Amino acid sequence: MLSAMQGGLGLASGALVGFSLGLVGGGGSILAVPLMVYVVGVPEPHVAIGTSAIAVALNAGINLSNHARGGTVVWSCALTFAAAGIVGALLGSLLGKMVDGQRLLALFALIMLLIAALMLKTRARIGLADVKMDRSNMPAILGLGLATGTLSGFFGIGGGFLIVPALMLATGMPIINAVASSLVAVTAFGMTTASSYAWSGLVSWRLAGLFVAGGIAGGLAGTRLARHLSARRGALNVVFAAVIIAVALYMLARNLSVF
Repeated sequence: MLSAMQGGLGLASGALVGFSLGLVGGGGSILAVPLMVYVVGVPEPHVAIGTSAIAVALNAGINLSNHARGGTVVWSCALTFAAAGIVGALLGSLLGKMVDGQRLLALFALIMLLIAALMLKTRARIGLADVKMDRSNMPAILGLGLATGTLSGFFGIGGGFLIVPALMLATGMPIINAVASSLVAVTAFGMTTASSYAWSGLVSWRLAGLFVAGGIAGGLAGTRLARHLSARRGALNVVFAAVIIAVALYMLARNLSVF
């Protein structure tokens, strides 16, 4: 049973997760698990992971609808990328179970720092308008979708921080379209993980509901800010990179003992 204090903290934590997903399309799983364990006080890590998976997937779906109403989702690319990613996520999850959890987080943090550096390097790039999937970019969409899904499954996270730059690399789309389109894959990957944990009874449905409720308000705010920043050349790339760096450094600090 959740206390009133835990319920309030769950709502606030959900708002933060929703805001991150709406703003940069990522950070949901990385934020949700530590928030559930260290802020809300969920004693069992596996329950925190399972509950965060369903909450992040539903929050991503809600944020996806917000972006879709704004016309920023490139559906042909997003759906193909997500389909390839689901296959990769299943393969990656099998490999990830063979590696120590702390080492997984430390490796992922290093990858995030590399991605942040690439995002800052290309922050002045505007991107191609009206991108659609065709014969020229389909191999890259499928290949990077498979690779990203594999890494997401391997590290046990939604993968938004990997999906956004991968979509930009595969198609050349602007970051606002990549953020919006990435939520298709985040939703799909999250539901795949959540189904497995729910089947094992490792989901706190009440806490998941509170996270989703808080995430609705946070997601609307994040989506609005993302649209505002996308009008300023490179601003959203800088915010995206800054969030990645902050989370990556925190993860490294928590897992330095593996080196």
